[in-house]
Amino acid sequence: MCAAGRYIQVNRPDTGGCGQRNKVRKMIWVILIAAVVSGMAFVRLAPTDVSRWHRPIGDAQTTDGEGWSARVVPAPPGLLSDLHQAMLALPRTERVAGGVGEGRLTYITRSKWMGFPDYTTIEQDGATIKLYARLRFGKSDLGVNGRRLDGLLERVRAKRTEG
Repeated sequence: MCAAGRYIQVNRPDTGGCGQRNKVRKMIWVILIAAVVSGMAFVRLAPTDVSRWHRPIGDAQTTDGEGWSARVVPAPPGLLSDLHQAMLALPRTERVAGGVGEGRLTYITRSKWMGFPDYTTIEQDGATIKLYARLRFGKSDLGVNGRRLDGLLERVRAKRTEG
């Protein structure tokens, strides 16, 4: 029996025994860990292409899709500014492009543990405001973007009714 508690094939000494197998297992673990760390670094450090994410929303309606959500609400005076302030108050969120004066703002919000980026665009279109949130990587956001938009709208409504 070798030190790791496994039997050595005594009739085949050229196979390397437990030492060889342990080295292979360690190598596989090192490769797996390196792949996971590389993937996490890519997700966190991938640059944001502003021209891809900061675009007009176009026709929209309140709905949820696979990896995205949209909301359309009436736009009383000052709502775009209030939504902008509420977005900036969200954890791990920063403005990517646009401004209130432009009528369109785009933000990036990263997930807490892995740092997956989601992009949210808020745009005033006449008497309505359109909100469009979508993920960058993967296919499903598990409803996170819809909940973020609903929570954002609820916080702004609550602030406007109390003040």
